[in-house]
Amino acid sequence: MSDERPSDVPVSDGHATAGWIRALGLFFVVAIPLAAQPSVLVAIPFLVLAVVLGVRRPATFLGVGVALVLALTRAPLDGMGYVECAWALVLGGWFAALTLRRPELRFTTRALGAVTGAGATAALIVAGRKGAWGVLDWAVSDRMSKQVGRALEAVQAARGGQALPANLATWLDQSVHVQAVVFPALLGLASIAALGVAWWVYVRLDRGDDRGLGQLSQFRFNDHLVWVFIGGLVLLVVRWGGVLGRVGSNGVVFMGALYALRGAAVVLFLSGGLSFLGLVLLVFGLLFVAPVLLAGAMIIGLGDTWLDIRGRVTATTTKG
Repeated sequence: MSDERPSDVPVSDGHATAGWIRALGLFFVVAIPLAAQPSVLVAIPFLVLAVVLGVRRPATFLGVGVALVLALTRAPLDGMGYVECAWALVLGGWFAALTLRRPELRFTTRALGAVTGAGATAALIVAGRKGAWGVLDWAVSDRMSKQVGRALEAVQAARGGQALPANLATWLDQSVHVQAVVFPALLGLASIAALGVAWWVYVRLDRGDDRGLGQLSQFRFNDHLVWVFIGGLVLLVVRWGGVLGRVGSNGVVFMGALYALRGAAVVLFLSGGLSFLGLVLLVFGLLFVAPVLLAGAMIIGLGDTWLDIRGRVTATTTKG
């Protein structure tokens, strides 16, 4: 297995709007977990970066002001809101510390390290308080149910008070249950995306550089993380229930999503980019055959762990 090439600021594709598109795409990922507030997950790590790494330009002060407003006004004043703010603060602290300690590492490595460190910190805190996990689990499910309830009320109001189809309500209830089970994995993925947005905004404002995020076609991570996916898969296959089963499902969801993204990166690298027609086809594919596309991308990403497809293609091109 080959290791990843260190890079603090990955190579940009040269388009001025590329950074904005990447940051916007990552922000949509931050919004996936129903129990998380995207603005809080982005604003607090940005504030931590500004405090730890410093402020060099006036534009950054404006960004700090906006982030403060978002952090203070968007976080719900309830137990889950305080937990969310604490998580974002610890996450930002780990990422800033890794950036100071190992600035030569690529963003993906630092973000994964920050999520791992924040997860370990949270696990120690929860383990030290009896019944804390049960309370947190209930709070997550309750936040999700309320979010879905508000959405259903809005849709029903838009339909003039007409009752919604029963199968839609059932499907949403099932979605809430599934998200509650794999919420740690979804939060981890959203946290990586949030760090990407916060880092890009900080680099853009404080350094005037649009290359805080690299091209998707160059996305990769440490190959040894495949054992996290394999371990989670084993726990699912042996059908262990309780804590171990949940650990397995979260490991598979977390690493599966990363490998699907890595597979997409390989496809983009081989195809030379995504045309407008390709983008349209991708959107339709995700709407109608998303499981097939994601499974295919994940298999390609897993294969890249051992085959290093992009490295081989580059080497062959260089020799030619």
